[in-house]
Amino acid sequence: MIQAKICGVRTPEAIAAAVEGGARAIGLVFHPASPRAVDAAFAWQLARLAPTGLQVVGLFVDPQDDEIERVVAQVPLDLIQLHGKETPGRVADVKSRFGLPVMKAIAIGEASDLDRARSYEQIADRLLFDAKAPAGVSILPGGNGLAFDWNLLTGQRWSRPWMLAGGLNQDNVAAAVRASGAASVDVSSGVEDRPGHKDPAKIRAFLAALQSL
Repeated sequence: MIQAKICGVRTPEAIAAAVEGGARAIGLVFHPASPRAVDAAFAWQLARLAPTGLQVVGLFVDPQDDEIERVVAQVPLDLIQLHGKETPGRVADVKSRFGLPVMKAIAIGEASDLDRARSYEQIADRLLFDAKAPAGVSILPGGNGLAFDWNLLTGQRWSRPWMLAGGLNQDNVAAAVRASGAASVDVSSGVEDRPGHKDPAKIRAFLAALQSL
C-alpha cells in the first residue's frame, strides 16, 4: 500500500480518521503564518493521541534553534520536516543538534529543481517534493493546493525515501502516484473543508483512494 501522511492536523477527529484509514504519519505545523499552526502545548495533546506505529512529524519553516528546542522539549516528534529555504548545511546542523531524522521539502516547478534536490540527498533522511509557488506570489511554502508536473519525477532514482506533495486530493492521487512513481504521499489542503480544518470524511476518502491502488 502507498504510505500517506496527513499534514496539518489540529483535531482529535482528524487523527482518528487518519488512524482508521491507515495513514503512516501525521504532521503538526509549527509555522505561525499557517492556518494549520499549533503551539507546543496543544501539539503535545494531539501527539498523545497517536498510537504506536503512527509517526508524528513536526513541520518548521526556516526555524531558529530555540523554536525547534521549545517544541522537541514538549512534543514527542519522530521526524522534523524543514519546509523553508534551509541549506544542506542547515539540514545537517538540525540533525546533529536535535538527534532526530530530518525530511527536507523541495519546491519543484521545473526539471532544474530536481538538480537542487540532489544536494540534499546525502544529508536529509527523507525528501519531500512539493509544488513551487508562482513567482511574485506571497503564499505559504506548502499547503496551497498547488500541483506540479508529476512526470518530472518519472524514472528518477533517489537514495533516500521520498514523498510526493502538492495539490493532492482523493480524485487525483491515483494519477499522481502512477505518473511520479511515488511510494509515499503527503496531503494537507486536499482533505480540508476550509483552510486549516481537516474534514474526517475527506481524510477517509483520500486514504481509501490509496488503498485501491
